[in-house]
Amino acid sequence: MGLAFIRVIQIGIKSLMLHKMRSLLTMLGIIFGVCSVIAMLAIGEGASYEAQEAIRKLGSRNIIIRSVQPPKGQSAADSKRTYTATYGLKTNDVAHLMETVSTIERTLAKRRYRLEARHGQRKAACTVWGTEPHHLQMSQARLIKGRFLNENDERYRSNACVITDSLAQELFPAEEPLDGMVKFNNKDVFVVVGVIQETGSAQARAPGGDTAGEALDANIYISLKSAHARLGTLFLERSAGGYSRERVELHELVTEIDAVENVEATKSSIAAALKKSHPKQDYEIIVPLELLRQAEQTKRIFNIVLGSIAGISLIVGGIGIMNIMLATVTERTREIGIRRALGARKQQIVTQFLVETIVLSIGGGLVGVVLGVALPFAVEHFAEMKTIVTIPSVILAFLISAVVGVVFGVYPARRAADLDPIEALRHA
Repeated sequence: MGLAFIRVIQIGIKSLMLHKMRSLLTMLGIIFGVCSVIAMLAIGEGASYEAQEAIRKLGSRNIIIRSVQPPKGQSAADSKRTYTATYGLKTNDVAHLMETVSTIERTLAKRRYRLEARHGQRKAACTVWGTEPHHLQMSQARLIKGRFLNENDERYRSNACVITDSLAQELFPAEEPLDGMVKFNNKDVFVVVGVIQETGSAQARAPGGDTAGEALDANIYISLKSAHARLGTLFLERSAGGYSRERVELHELVTEIDAVENVEATKSSIAAALKKSHPKQDYEIIVPLELLRQAEQTKRIFNIVLGSIAGISLIVGGIGIMNIMLATVTERTREIGIRRALGARKQQIVTQFLVETIVLSIGGGLVGVVLGVALPFAVEHFAEMKTIVTIPSVILAFLISAVVGVVFGVYPARRAADLDPIEALRHA
């Protein structure tokens, strides 16, 4: 029985080798199907990973509160007169939240300025952040050289600043940035005391972040009290026929919660605590943990959609195999009749044709796996996109190709086995 089965397999493979080009063209559908399933899932996995990493950098135990600018007046009278719009978070809100919300362990208050930094003849658009000394502990930044802001900088409102490494290369391309002078708007002069590296400005990528027209890591950090004392809380903007002025004390407040399981409940407590002092709700509350869960859900849906689209090509490849095998049955009717007349059983005929379809599908699946694993690496290298090839996606694609070969090979095999031997022998 074993030798007979091996002989049937040999006959099936030999039949395929007699028509090498046709067999190769038949396999292409499976090859491209498996390759597209692996590659599309790898690209989708990479895109999802980058999105989730950006959210994770905000901290799973953090809740971020941001000031939101209220709508400006739309009338002609509003646009031509000078007014001051005061909105957003206040420094008093920080103390109030620490007193009323017991699950908050610490906070990080920040004030943002869109300014132009100069050093000598060089200049660069940047974001100046007024922040607190423990900024490094609550962010993904890493100190490269020098030091970060300390309590003395905050207490004495010093003119010390810390800049990101990319901005240091732009302003100080041929000199040491430490102790270098940086001037804001040709007026306020600060001394560089440290250089940090940011792993991609997570705050800028989160919902609500305004980063249009500027590099993600073109940042300068000064103490919050220095920012209020030297740069002020008033922002002046020229508009048609007049000026608009905005007074904001804090643009962002990061609160660190004592435990992950308390994050969602703390969000409600923070909203209730701020409701009285901000009746117009000129702020938004961002919970990275919620964003992460949404991103994970989106990832699952995205993978299902991509896998389904790529899986269609596998089905098309299976239909191609069935079509070729049905044509093969017609071509080899006389051969089948001779084998039946010589004593071959129906099961042996079915096995022979199933072997041919399985060899086509598994061979195409193996080649498709190789191409599917190689293609994401090529995309990552040339397109600079993150791709992640997962073992389950490779196994799934290969198993589907094998199943497709069996399913779409059964009907042609049964049809070949059901041929009447006498009628088959008469076939020209």
